[in-house]
Amino acid sequence: MTVPAVGDLRFVAVGQHDPLAEPLLAELTVEYANRYHAPQGAVSSWLRGHPAEKFAPPYGGFLIGLRDGLPVTGGAFCRFDDTTAELKRIWTDHRFRRRGYAARLLAELEAEIVDRGYRAAYLTTGDRQPEAEALYLACGYTRLPGPLPTDRDGYPIAFRKELR
Repeated sequence: MTVPAVGDLRFVAVGQHDPLAEPLLAELTVEYANRYHAPQGAVSSWLRGHPAEKFAPPYGGFLIGLRDGLPVTGGAFCRFDDTTAELKRIWTDHRFRRRGYAARLLAELEAEIVDRGYRAAYLTTGDRQPEAEALYLACGYTRLPGPLPTDRDGYPIAFRKELR
């Protein structure tokens, strides 16, 4: 599925194992390993170990933003509960940051989330990602006092946004 172009970006829906998603996972691996002083192999396994079907319709999605055919931004969502989707893997290639691509990605993901019947988006981010915090606040997300209860690993900073 191709989502209409937004400015110089064209968004495409992919699966977690699609070659277009690989630059996202590769760069996130290095970035998270560096920021959190973790072994790259462990981070890579963690990122790629999330069940791919959770990012697939009907309950999830994975979008990649292409600029001239090159993956420059991307992210995914999965079901958190009946009314809330959880955003995951939000990324912009380090060479293309500070151009508004991440905000446009969030808007595209939010539209997909609403189309799937969810009413809110939830996400967590680590405490060593101030750029992510700033992005989510600028895009209308509210910082929560702590992560919502879940059986998954949590990070110290959680956000939520009502979408309809």
